[in-house]
Amino acid sequence: MPNLLEIKELHAAYGTTGVLHGISMNLREGSITTLLGANGAGKTTTLRALCQMMVSTRGSIQLGGKRTDGRATEDIVRLGVAHVPDGRGTFHALSTEENLKLGAYLRRDKAAVADDFERVYSYFPRLRERRQQQAGTLSGGEQQMLAIGRALMSRPRLLLLDEPSFGLAPLIVRDIFEIMKRINQEEKVSILLVEQNATLALEVADAVYLLETGRIVLSGTPQDVRDNDAVRRVYLGE
Repeated sequence: MPNLLEIKELHAAYGTTGVLHGISMNLREGSITTLLGANGAGKTTTLRALCQMMVSTRGSIQLGGKRTDGRATEDIVRLGVAHVPDGRGTFHALSTEENLKLGAYLRRDKAAVADDFERVYSYFPRLRERRQQQAGTLSGGEQQMLAIGRALMSRPRLLLLDEPSFGLAPLIVRDIFEIMKRINQEEKVSILLVEQNATLALEVADAVYLLETGRIVLSGTPQDVRDNDAVRRVYLGE
C-alpha cells in the first residue's frame, strides 16, 4: 500500500513553547496507525499540527502527495482529513442530527449526504434513536459515537481520533473500537489513533509510533512494541 500521509521533520509550538521537535512518520493508505506516549508527550499536538489548528508548525506534511502544511484548516478538511478531538467537541445545544449536518457543511452533494446519514446510523443505531435529542443530554459513549459520526459525514480519507476511550465504560469502548475497525475495513478510511489504552490500541493497529517529549523514539509493528521489554512494562503494565 502507498503512503497516504507523510510527515518529515515536523516541529510544532504554542507561541514560543516548542512541543514537537522534528518528528517524521508515514501512514499507509487504508491502515490504522497508533500514536502512543505519556501525557504531555505531544500526541494531541501532532493531530492539531496535521490540521493546522492552534499551533504553529514547520516541516513537511503531505496527504496523498499534496503539501498541507501552511494551508487553512478548512482546506485540509476539503482534502479529506477529519479530526475527532479529545473531549469530543459536540455542540451540546444542537440535536444529534444537527451535529451530524455540521460534519457535511462543506459538501454540496445533497443526495450523497442523505445517504451518509443512513450510513452513519447503520454504524451507530443509537444515534438514529436519539436523532432529535439535544446532544448535551447524550451519555458519554453516545457523544463519542456522535463525534465519530460527524467526522464521517465529511467523507474523510484520513480520520484523526484523539483518546476515543477516555472516560467510557469498558463495554462501550469495545463497541466503539469494533465500529472503528469496521469503518477502516468497509470504508477504507485510514485512521491515526491517539489512545492511552495501549493494549486495546495495539489490537487494532497496523503500525505504531511511540512519542516521548516531542520526539519519535520507536516505530514498527504492534509486535515490535510487545517485544520491547521497557515499552511493555511502561505502556502495557507487564
